[in-house]
Amino acid sequence: MKAKWFGIITLIAAATLLFSLSSCADPQELVSIEIQPTTETVGASNIPVPADAGFQVQLRALGNYLHPPATKDITNQVTWTSNTPQMFTVTSTGLLTATGIDCGGTLVSATATTNSDGSGVSSSGAIVTGYMTANLVCYTGGAGGAEPILTVNFLGSGTGTVTSSTSGFSCESGSLSCVDSFPSGTTVTLTATPVAPSTFGGWSGGCTGTSTCVLVLQTDTTVTAEFD
Repeated sequence: MKAKWFGIITLIAAATLLFSLSSCADPQELVSIEIQPTTETVGASNIPVPADAGFQVQLRALGNYLHPPATKDITNQVTWTSNTPQMFTVTSTGLLTATGIDCGGTLVSATATTNSDGSGVSSSGAIVTGYMTANLVCYTGGAGGAEPILTVNFLGSGTGTVTSSTSGFSCESGSLSCVDSFPSGTTVTLTATPVAPSTFGGWSGGCTGTSTCVLVLQTDTTVTAEFD
């Protein structure tokens, strides 16, 4: 009888050892992803939204693993996505950029399409996603209330500048787009000056023709200058 129990105990011990060795060979399991920073806020209520275009911040994705517990930087191993790309875009390496087109909140995600360890050995094949929030503050104007925004865009293969005698506004075509705000009712005169050998092709949007552009700003206005 003692021999029988001894054999059973030996089998249980062997099974336990085999299970332990098998478990040690399993790859780590990714259980969650944390994005740093968790929240990013860009702009201010007294700054026109287009002025925030180009603001960038590098995001990091940290993977939390089990068996054994570990945290690893997996920024370049996840798939990055912005659910509102007209507010913020994000590159495949986690570089977040404000577009300056729309304001509000954007949810940015980092997804691991396979649940694997640092050696690349796949485990269960689960999909794990982490999130962060990027906010672009909407423009409401200064202390006196919202002011109309003037946006100047450029077209054409030529070069030139657009200036205003009203406020010292000056913008070069290489900027692609410029913005400024004025008290409601302000008369703004814009002058387009091509840089030789370029020529001025004319206005579109808030103005037309090829002479100076005169605007009475009461609402947000966009004009486009074409240099050929």
